[in-house]
Amino acid sequence: MGHTTRRHLMTVATASAATAAAAAAGAQSEAQPQGGKQDPREKYPKPPFPKQSQPFPGLAGRMTPRPDHGETSYVGSGRLKGRKALITGGDSGMGRAAAIAFAREGADVAINYLPVEEPDAREVVELIRRAGRTAVPIPGDLRSAAFCRSLVEQAVSGLGGLDIVVCNAGHQKSTPSILEISDEDFDWTMKTNIYAPFWIIKAALPHLQPGSAIIGTTSEQAYDPAPDLYDYAQTKAATMNYVKSLAKQLGSKGIRVNGVAPGPIWTPLQISGGASEGKVVTFGATAPLGRPGQPAELAGIYVRLAEEDGSYTTGNIYGAGGGQGQP
Repeated sequence: MGHTTRRHLMTVATASAATAAAAAAGAQSEAQPQGGKQDPREKYPKPPFPKQSQPFPGLAGRMTPRPDHGETSYVGSGRLKGRKALITGGDSGMGRAAAIAFAREGADVAINYLPVEEPDAREVVELIRRAGRTAVPIPGDLRSAAFCRSLVEQAVSGLGGLDIVVCNAGHQKSTPSILEISDEDFDWTMKTNIYAPFWIIKAALPHLQPGSAIIGTTSEQAYDPAPDLYDYAQTKAATMNYVKSLAKQLGSKGIRVNGVAPGPIWTPLQISGGASEGKVVTFGATAPLGRPGQPAELAGIYVRLAEEDGSYTTGNIYGAGGGQGQP
């Protein structure tokens, strides 16, 4: 698994990317009205969903219904003006929602993603640029320590600094029995979910000044693990713990560390092996709100944990579980 060098960074053609981004925005079920009061049960699509599957890692642009990352709904107000953020898994899911929100709040954003996720990443890059901010796309595989170190250096170079690190990328594969998890699959999950944040945070720390923020993405699986997510669930429990440990370690340096714990969220992770095809059809049905969450519904949490108004929040896990007992 080779690591990405600068010559692998892909130049995005403005016209074609603008078309893709417009399609992404228009593909939402409907633009959500701003302000006022909305019934959270009816705000987004409910199961049953069409049967669907994609090869890992999956593309948001090919999902039915297409996830809402805030393309048409998120409105910024300068809460992250002048900040410089690196987000892993920034092409889709919560990472994409965070990237859009950060840019509209005034931050320049570098996103990492796998090369095969380029179609989704192009849309995000164009949305960041349409917000008037710098976008730095950095494709590559986080299972490589050398690439993780290179990723940070490329982000610092492309952004002109770094003060927000969001370790969001994750690998999830539904497997009924531990006996069916190969050494290779176990290693893939551990390196993506645990090793990569270690490598990235370690490389980023020399660049982070007081007032910087680190945000990890954990999960409801850290608290209530599913039987078919044996390896994934333990990485999310470990994420919760590294957030709390690092917050104590880095508090004296003025660097805050927090985590986000989603419940069932409609992302490509689910339709590319993270859930069985049968579970995809009913995904989110058991939540008290009767539906899965959308990435856009977590965007504000990432912003809150990065902004200056959250300056006394560190070592905390913010949940968005649809009523399923998150912190």
